[in-house]
Amino acid sequence: MFIDFTQKDAWRALSPRTPFQQEVLSFLEEWYSGSRTVMVQTSGSTGVPKRFPVEKDKMRFSARQTCAFLGLGYGDLSVLCLPVAYISGKMMLVRAIESRMRLVVLEPSLSPLSEWDTEVDFCAMTPLQVEHSLSKIHHLKNLIIGGAAVSSILKLKLSTQKNKIYETYGMSETLSHIALKQIAPCAEEYFTVFGGVDIDTDARGCLSIFAPDLCDGRLQTNDLVELKNDKAFRFLGRVDNVINSGGAKIFPEVLEQKIKNVIPNEVIFLGLEDMVLGQRLVLVVEGESSQELISKLERITYEKSFHRPKDIIFVKEIPRTPNGKVSRPALKKLLDND
Repeated sequence: MFIDFTQKDAWRALSPRTPFQQEVLSFLEEWYSGSRTVMVQTSGSTGVPKRFPVEKDKMRFSARQTCAFLGLGYGDLSVLCLPVAYISGKMMLVRAIESRMRLVVLEPSLSPLSEWDTEVDFCAMTPLQVEHSLSKIHHLKNLIIGGAAVSSILKLKLSTQKNKIYETYGMSETLSHIALKQIAPCAEEYFTVFGGVDIDTDARGCLSIFAPDLCDGRLQTNDLVELKNDKAFRFLGRVDNVINSGGAKIFPEVLEQKIKNVIPNEVIFLGLEDMVLGQRLVLVVEGESSQELISKLERITYEKSFHRPKDIIFVKEIPRTPNGKVSRPALKKLLDND
């Protein structure tokens, strides 16, 4: 499906051929209705999924921020390949509407660009989609990657790209991202927040966001960060994922990045209940066990002795939410039941 937002109401003449195309057109009906709000659904990766209303004006502001940062405008060609049930897909549509871009609608899949060979001005993808589209990434002038952390291995694969590629930071409540960190052609260490967004940390060291044009009041996250200044930060991990093993606090996301430098598999560190330690650190690896993998994992050196997992557990598939994010609660429940 192709939607030309340079032409007013051109989308109304389109007929959907797939359920996803129908979802896109249904959102456009909702967007152009008289309502001041649209309903947004969270992914459920850190808790129970929920739906809440969002003001369209706040979505417009978010869209303008991204388009201004990337230099996107009238007639530019963008690609939608994310589910519109979530904020990521909805905001791709709003950005196209606000900047009057031309939009190609592709079915969300692991490799949405498999048949694509045309230059595109803008696209947003998940890390997993990028991993399965590496041979096509050079067609995208501007690419933003969100929905999950971008692994060090994937960053290395993207480092030689000449086009602009960014990792995003945000959530449903901030209407997609409020900060970007460039991966290529220059690799940045810190996320830089957009104008109109103020950041700080609470007593726990978790990021606090004040962005009145995006969300009401101050938004307190459970994301542990290191502030460079009041406009830049480094993500360390979620406070609710922190593992307390024998009194030592362990940040699983930091260790996971270390492992992903060594093996390509999805990996998760968890703290399982332990009579002595309180929580026993284990490493869960997605895929078949092999001596080669085990040997690579056993050769890894850790900064602290308590960072080395007590057990390595292989699972066929790590549970994920409907939009592809790893679900730590579901994985922990799966292991507890074994």
